[in-house]
Amino acid sequence: MLTEGLFTIAENTPLTPRVSRLRLLGDASAIDGPGQFVQIRIPGFSLRRPFSVGSKEQDSLTVCYQAVGTGTETLRGLPPGEQLDLLTGLGNCFDLSRAGQRPLLIGGGTGASPLLYLAKELISREIQAQVLLGFGTREDVFLLDEFQALGLSPIVTTADGSFGIPGLVTDAMVREHSFFYACGPLPMLRAVSRKSPVGGQMSLEARMGCGFGACMGCTIRTSRGPKRVCREGPVFDKEELLWED
Repeated sequence: MLTEGLFTIAENTPLTPRVSRLRLLGDASAIDGPGQFVQIRIPGFSLRRPFSVGSKEQDSLTVCYQAVGTGTETLRGLPPGEQLDLLTGLGNCFDLSRAGQRPLLIGGGTGASPLLYLAKELISREIQAQVLLGFGTREDVFLLDEFQALGLSPIVTTADGSFGIPGLVTDAMVREHSFFYACGPLPMLRAVSRKSPVGGQMSLEARMGCGFGACMGCTIRTSRGPKRVCREGPVFDKEELLWED
């Protein structure tokens, strides 16, 4: 259910040189589960920015974001106590009923954040997932402590080999898994989809205008016809995504 409301910044903390954690106080009851996202209106900018939900309670939510432009740089400088206008309840959720008993959670960069939320939900169903996280370098690694606090032991890869297993997440994918959930850059999702022998779901990153399906700006082609990432997604089944070589 789409809901607009004001949220107050409780925390805006750098986790790495480029990634920060934003904890917001407000009515988060419209968020149904992991995979959904929010649209934040950043002061001084007309278009809202989409951010995956990393965790939520009834009266708060958390997102992790990377400073990549003037909008997110402005967001990074906002202090606790500042109020932000949010749209919540956007997008669909990961389907936990398909996890099986040995699901694999694969995150690239800030794609690790919604997977932490997913891991908590799976644990509540007594399902222990294997977590695989990929980063560029040691200084980009974040959320390891949070996953470990859940009793999980993430496998970590770095492209430059400065931490964990050298290489990409596909170099460290465990062969035996019942299902996979992935969130990260499109090249990573394509490689994961092609390597995994089982079904899975992937959360796509896309530029969005409205965030709720009106502008059609984030429409993609799928095996089931055109779909909007913000409305029918951002979570899509492995078999419906069409990858261009």
